[in-house]
Amino acid sequence: MKMISCHDCPLHDCGPFIPHSEEEKTFLNGFKAGEMSVEPGTQILLEGSNAPQIYTVLEGMGLREKTLEDGRRQVINFVLPGDLLGLQAGIMGEMQHTVEAVTRMRLCVFRRESLWTLFRNRPELAFDLTWIAAAEEHFLGETVATLGQRGGIERVAWALVKIFLRLRGLEKGTKEAVPLPYRQQDLADALGLSLVHTNKTLSRLRAKRLADWSAGTLRVPDVAALAEVAMTDPEALPRRPFL
Repeated sequence: MKMISCHDCPLHDCGPFIPHSEEEKTFLNGFKAGEMSVEPGTQILLEGSNAPQIYTVLEGMGLREKTLEDGRRQVINFVLPGDLLGLQAGIMGEMQHTVEAVTRMRLCVFRRESLWTLFRNRPELAFDLTWIAAAEEHFLGETVATLGQRGGIERVAWALVKIFLRLRGLEKGTKEAVPLPYRQQDLADALGLSLVHTNKTLSRLRAKRLADWSAGTLRVPDVAALAEVAMTDPEALPRRPFL
């Protein structure tokens, strides 16, 4: 597999991301230690581990998840291209959750020990890291509000709107349909619902012609109507930095 230069990074052409300057691309090309491809089911980062690398997702999808002592699982969020993985271990010393590949994934690899070089020499990129961490905190706050205050159909609609808008922004699929290779169990574990409840809720949304998730594809003919059910904003997410 030939390594992609940061000057040719495909994420620069994706709408959600703020492209780097040529100077930043040159720095990141030297900052980057390599690339890694993983197969579905691979645990990229393990809860409790002290990972020596951080990663940016170039291709593919995964999950962040936390396992309780009795084996129950909480999906924290869905990993998509452009996401940064491992920053938690880079700052706190160990991972507090696991990251697992759902599809084949391609990752940019950065050495954790080089992180301080970025803070010393490229403060604008260090600010980007801060933005990414703040955005993650904002999303987790919205998730807590969803689990605490939204009902079952509102939760599912909220999750589908957020995922659909992110994937459409990444130019995956079409205006009304995006690939969604996750399992219903993954969605249930993310929203604190049983698999049966999740399945019935998806059937209700399908019957109302608001969303249809089947055969690995999510179809949303009217995202504004689905967002109304979810009590959330149907607008595309703001542009964001990435490494």
